[in-house]
This record gives sequence, structure tokens and C-alpha cells, in this order.
Amino acid sequence: MSDQPVIDVCDVSFAYGAAPVLEDVSFQVEQNELICIIGPNGGGKTTLVRLLLGLLRPDRGRIRVLGQSPERARQRVGYMPQHVGHDPHFPVTAMDIVLMGRLGRGGIRKTLGWYNRADRRAALEALDMVDMTAAARQTYATLSGGQRQRVLIARALCGQPALLLLDEPTANVDALGESRLMDILKRLSGQMSIVTVSHDLGLVSNLVQRVICVNRRVLIHPTSHITGQVFEDLYGTQRRIVEHGEVTPGRPGNG
Repeated sequence: MSDQPVIDVCDVSFAYGAAPVLEDVSFQVEQNELICIIGPNGGGKTTLVRLLLGLLRPDRGRIRVLGQSPERARQRVGYMPQHVGHDPHFPVTAMDIVLMGRLGRGGIRKTLGWYNRADRRAALEALDMVDMTAAARQTYATLSGGQRQRVLIARALCGQPALLLLDEPTANVDALGESRLMDILKRLSGQMSIVTVSHDLGLVSNLVQRVICVNRRVLIHPTSHITGQVFEDLYGTQRRIVEHGEVTPGRPGNG
């Protein structure tokens, strides 16, 4: 396995027109690391994710994902978006959803959804990784919130990625579902690097090794600096979650 970081962001800035969103952002994500992006709405989290996926290009600076440009690395990245619209009356199954993770992988046949045995085997393996094999033929609309999230993670896994990028994986999930998701993410982190975007303090404090705090600029903190109160400088409230202390931008803190 290469020693190079899975994600390497160096001096990146981005603006929508005259409105700066990210400024001088630098950080790295290492092999098999489980890390979380947090920050207030409008602070640049979504923009950062789009930059990592190659959907946007930085105005300044450089981004490397798996040693390549984000555009070239995209097929090796499994992505679960925060919002997935679906028609509850459309009879799509969990297996159908997971197989979508194979779209575009292998020419025009895959683009049109003509799946082969290897695709279906990969989908079943992905469902097994999130403990949802028994629900493969179940209609997606009948699943619980936690089950749907696991199916969407399986869709991201179906392409057999080296990096998993999950946007709010515990949103709309009850306590039991959240606990199962945390166990799954912890297990998966032994096989690949995982970056989550979350406002879930339980996910931040109990699961990840480091936290990427995004509010136009980026600071990274080890979980040993998490206090349980929302970080006042980050969210603009009296609650605190992370003590910045003497942390250097883009580098792990001491302790």
C-alpha cells in the first residue's frame, strides 16, 4: 500500500463570484483513516465535498485524491449524498438501489443499467458489509430510516472504492440505527479511508480520530480535544465541541 495520503489539499481557495467560501485550506487524510468534517451551515462543507469529488475546481491551490486529480479519482470514490429523492410508490428494491453504484463502470452497457454477474455479486457483497443482505429484495420505501442509510452506504461501496465519502450518514436515524451505523463505519475503516460530514456529536466524539473544522478556513483537531460543547468560534453559539488550543491549520494537534 502506498504511503501517500488518500486526500491531499494544499492552499486551496474557492469563491462563488466575489463571495469567498474557502480560503487557504490545507489538510491531509491518511490511509484507512476515519475523519469527520464539521462546521456551520454556509461555512463551506458542501463546497469542500464538491471540490474533493471534482465537481468544482479550486480558484487557487491543489487537490489530490488517491494520488490523482479529483476528476480522475472519482470512480474510486464511493459517495453517499445527504439528500436522496425517491418516489415512495416506485417499486425499486434495495438491490436495485445498490446496483446503481455500478453505473458507468464498464462502458455503455453499465451506463444503461445492464448488469452482469460480477455487478450483482459486488452488490450482494456490499449489502453484506452493511448487514442488509436479508433485505436485498425488499422494497426500498418499506425500509426504516436506518436501513435506507445502510442501503445507500452499500450503493457507495458497490463500486469497490478506496475512499468513502458520506454526507450526514446518521441523519433521520434513530438511536439503534445510529449505533449500527457506527459499528459498520468502524469496521469499514479497517479496509478503506472514510470521510464523513456530520453535525452528530456522538459520531464525532465516539468514532473518528480527527475532526476537520470548516468555516471558510480549516483547522484539524484530534478527538482528544473534543469537550462535548459546540465549538463557539465555529458555530457562533455558547456551546463548545472542540478546543482549538495551539492547533496548526491543516495539521493534527498535540495530545
